[in-house]
Amino acid sequence: MGQRFSNRTIAIVDDDPDILQSMEMAFRHEGATVRTATDGLGALHLVRESKPDLLVLDMMLPRSSGLLVLEKFKEEGIVVPVIMVTANQGKRHREFAIGLGACQYLFKPVSLVRLLEMAESILSGKAA
Repeated sequence: MGQRFSNRTIAIVDDDPDILQSMEMAFRHEGATVRTATDGLGALHLVRESKPDLLVLDMMLPRSSGLLVLEKFKEEGIVVPVIMVTANQGKRHREFAIGLGACQYLFKPVSLVRLLEMAESILSGKAA
């Protein structure tokens, strides 16, 4: 079992239970404390309450999209590194998410190896 995320809290928000479970298991396997939610309102509550070191956020969510979640964070002054994940291949959405503060943007299906590498790079302060 790896430990590259020991002493780190990772929040993961996705409405697909299979994706959510696979990401959660991957981060836990690397030593992270993981918190999850399945919709946008849950994402807001989760980040406000647990103050994670990193948020992996799906764009298309019930009860408030990932983009609306990012807008709300910006309004409230909440700063958390975000990796946005989405099946939406549109360049405009990517630019909007980055403009709202997402550090990185990954297309589904997400490579768990790439996600973990990207998370490690963000948390270590290096570009992914």
